[in-house]
Amino acid sequence: MVMRLSTVILPVRRWSEGGREQWVRAEELGFHTAYTYDHLSWRVPFRDGPWFGAVPTLTAAAAATERVRLGTLVTSPNFRHPVTLTKDLLSLDDISDGRVTLGIGAGGTGFDATALGQEPWTPRERADRFGEFVPLIDRLLTEDSVSHRGIHYSADEARNIPGCVQRPRLPFAVAATGPRGMRIAARYGQSWVTTGDPKLFDSGTPEQSADAVRGQISRLGAACDEIGRDPGTVEKVLLTGFTPEGGRPMESLDAFVDFAGAYFALGIDEIVVHAPIPGTIFAADEKVFERIATEALGQLAERPA
Repeated sequence: MVMRLSTVILPVRRWSEGGREQWVRAEELGFHTAYTYDHLSWRVPFRDGPWFGAVPTLTAAAAATERVRLGTLVTSPNFRHPVTLTKDLLSLDDISDGRVTLGIGAGGTGFDATALGQEPWTPRERADRFGEFVPLIDRLLTEDSVSHRGIHYSADEARNIPGCVQRPRLPFAVAATGPRGMRIAARYGQSWVTTGDPKLFDSGTPEQSADAVRGQISRLGAACDEIGRDPGTVEKVLLTGFTPEGGRPMESLDAFVDFAGAYFALGIDEIVVHAPIPGTIFAADEKVFERIATEALGQLAERPA
């Protein structure tokens, strides 16, 4: 199994005041992918501070870097429409010369859910929209012209020429834990994303979290089996910071290696860590963060299988 380490850079810095340097540094440190959140704003304390748009940020990052992959983690239907989102993704894939991954999920009930003036959708409504959102984006990114009349989304001869640099389209990383989302990940995802079981964050144990992720991977495998897909062709991604361990794995290189080794052993292929942000749940020592980026995979590779 190939182990990968990636990072999330929250879009909270002005480009001229350290924003650009973060993305360049992520490439220098050797991260596989540098992601950012796709929100209009996020939870406290970020709610009342700077927060920039994901697509413009990734476009600037594409121009400032050469090798590191770039992506959203994750985009959702909360304030996106498939037609306009696809045009942005097609352009970003071109500007980055094929280095973009679309992380995509059903969305939640946070600030994004009501920013356009709508009432928050129920879990069923979010799942219904997601079930239409992802297949339509798949078509829009692989067909020159698409017309669609759905319950939630429509397209009328929407054109996306010349198509993606990555063929047949840029990869999807589908965030899902429920049965409907797992089926979408199995059918459309090149990878699947989890943050663990949110019910365990406050009072669970690391062992319970590992068991929960093991169960999620098993359910993803069952969803793949239903459509005759090899589960091994869907890469498994863990976004850290939301399991019971919280930020403790970022306290030292050894702590991270122990944490990552446990999840790699479960079948996780890629672990994503947040770039440090002082005064938040993502606070961490910058030197430890850089040691993790440059040394953790080497130490993990030396461990007995």
